This record gives sequence, C-alpha cells and structure tokens, in this order.
Amino acid sequence: MKHFLNTQDWSRAELDAVLAQAAAFKRGEAGRQLAGKSIALVFFNPSLRTRTSFEIGAFQLGGHAVVLQPGKDAWPIEFELGTVMDGEAEEHIAEVARVLSRYVDLVAVRAFPKFQDWSVDRQDRVLRSFAKYSTVPVINLETITHPCQELAHALALQTHFGTTDLRGKKFVLTWTYHPKPLNTAVANSALTIATRLGMDVTLLCPTPEYALDERYLGWARDNVAESGGSFQIGHDIESAYTGADVVYAKSWGAIPYFGRWEQEKPIREAHKHFIVDEAKMAMTNNGVFSHCLPLRRNVKATDAVMDSPQCIAIEEAENRLHVQKAVMAKLANQ
Repeated sequence: MKHFLNTQDWSRAELDAVLAQAAAFKRGEAGRQLAGKSIALVFFNPSLRTRTSFEIGAFQLGGHAVVLQPGKDAWPIEFELGTVMDGEAEEHIAEVARVLSRYVDLVAVRAFPKFQDWSVDRQDRVLRSFAKYSTVPVINLETITHPCQELAHALALQTHFGTTDLRGKKFVLTWTYHPKPLNTAVANSALTIATRLGMDVTLLCPTPEYALDERYLGWARDNVAESGGSFQIGHDIESAYTGADVVYAKSWGAIPYFGRWEQEKPIREAHKHFIVDEAKMAMTNNGVFSHCLPLRRNVKATDAVMDSPQCIAIEEAENRLHVQKAVMAKLANQ
C-alpha cells in the first residue's frame, strides 16, 4: 500500500504520471475514480485552499469527504505509546486510525509543527502515526512538508513554460520577512520538487541560520545528482535574482532558534528588504513569481508583483484541485 507523505517517496515516473493526470483533469477530463468511496480529512490546523480543494475534488470524482477537527468536533488524540491518558486526549491514534480505516478509503492529515523543539517536530509524528496504524492510504495535507503544494507549483510551471521539461531553468527559492516565524514545510517542498525536476536552484536566505534542515538539503543534493541541474545556497539578492526564470517566495523561521523566537526576531526584522518587489523582478529573465498563499501583501511581495501578469500564484492555487484529484485517484485505485 502506498501513502502520499512526501514526493521524495515516489519515483519520478509516478510523479510524472500524476502531473499528467492532473493536467488532463485541468483540461476538463471527467473522472469517477472515487465513485462509492470516501476520504477523511483530519485538520489539526486551519485551512482555506486545502480543505476546499479536497472536498470539491472528492465530490468531482464521485466520492464523499468527511472533515474532522480533533479537539473541536472530534475527540483530542494521544500519539505517544505508553502514555497514561489522564489528560486532555480522549483516545489514542492506534484506535483512531484503525477505526477510520474501517469507514473510509483514504485518510488525509494536516498537522503543523509545535515550534518548540525541532528535534521533535522533524519526526513528523502525527502524520507518521496515522500512516503506521492506518490500513488505507494516508495523504499529507501539510505537516513539515507540503507535497500537494509542490505538485501544484510544478504543474503551474509546466503550463507556463509549455513543457514538462524544466531543465535549464533558473529557480530561486527566496526567504521573505514575516512578523512571525513560520513553518518550513513549503520551502522544504519547493526545494525538493525544483531539484527533482532538474532546475538550477538557488536557496536565497538572509543568513546561514535560515538554511533548511539538512534532511531537505540532502534530498536536494541527491535530486541534482539524479536529475541534473544544480543547487546552491546564497545570501546575495542581486546574484540570485539575476537571470532567474522562476522566483518562489516563502517565509520561515530559523531552525537554530526553534523555541527561542525572541532571539531570532531581531535577525528577521533586519531583513525586511528581502520583500519581492519590482526592482528585484526586473533583474530576472522575465521571470515568473509565485507563492503558496496566503500572502501578506507589501510584506512578502508588493502589490505590483502580485498583480503582475508574471504572477502565477492564483494558477498554482487552482492546480491544488487538479493535482489532489490525481493523487486521490491513484491511491484509491492502487
């Protein structure tokens, strides 16, 4: 049984097939791959695009989606083995996942990091626990990676450039300022898919502290070795933007300061100039700009960039529907 926890777990041929099916759905191809089937969407954190696109996607494929929010409209869940459950949690993941597996054909989970201890968060315990105990396929709705978002981004780039072969394109994944330290999930995933597709990738961050976890840097290096392209980490805005074909922006907190965010804040505050603006985009090779959304305008990117014809963020958001339908169709019929 295959889960969809990370794109790195899937072969390039499998990813290409999913993207091709997603492109067919986007062109209007109808599907009934979920007819008579159901999916449980388990949200530990808020959602706009993910919940909407998965619910509608399941409906369009003839299936039914059930949304659960543990601690709100479902019982709080315990994830540690051996715990004496005399606290808030009413049931254990060992029961939750196995019971849901008796009801539905797919389980999908969104669970953000706790932002206190990266050595704990990087274990992706909630998602991995669902995958461990579930007897049906599990889909990652965003935890410490966001594989659905990266497929949507890949499809947007393939559509824009009119080819599935993105080798030779210069891809800049740039850190941007945010008033709060955010999850590294989308950055981890953007780095993963860009290197998987053989692009020339620069991770642009203000200081070395903002480099991503070594697991994802390692994936990037492995992908380059397998798929071609290149990968580098840079801190100079001009050299990164110059000649770029793609600029992808995301905010994230510095991992060395996990749980000590007051110490990280002055560094973050000193780099507000990493905002994506017209002057930076003018240095690119008529490059496209995108972001996973939600985006704080004039903090992460200016109005002019967001409203430019070169911004494909809305296209990417639409693609969430199509790629997720393709993922559900594949997993439900394996």
